[in-house]
Amino acid sequence: MMSFCPLNKTVEIIDGKWTVLILWHLRDRPLRFSQLHKKIPDATQKMLTQQLRHLERHHLIQRKVYPEVPPKVEYSLTEYGESLKPILLSLNEWGWSYYKSISSSSEKLNGNKGE
Repeated sequence: MMSFCPLNKTVEIIDGKWTVLILWHLRDRPLRFSQLHKKIPDATQKMLTQQLRHLERHHLIQRKVYPEVPPKVEYSLTEYGESLKPILLSLNEWGWSYYKSISSSSEKLNGNKGE
């Protein structure tokens, strides 16, 4: 019998290359596919679509289709997705702290070259 590991499940859900960025960009408001793609230009349309479907299957985002021609589709966080906001903000803060620390260390190393 396998035991449940919440951390494994979390990593399984947010494991995709673009998953955290998608959640980050949806944290404040719903976005259309084209808006998301502009915010994550390195993601191919196919990969972005796959990641969005994955997040939708795991109930972190919802897809709303408006009955218009051409169809308008918006993505937004669900209640579960909203619960990730503090974690996303913490990850963002950690990233800035890490970047500043590494940048500072690199500058010190580069400044000492040739001495």
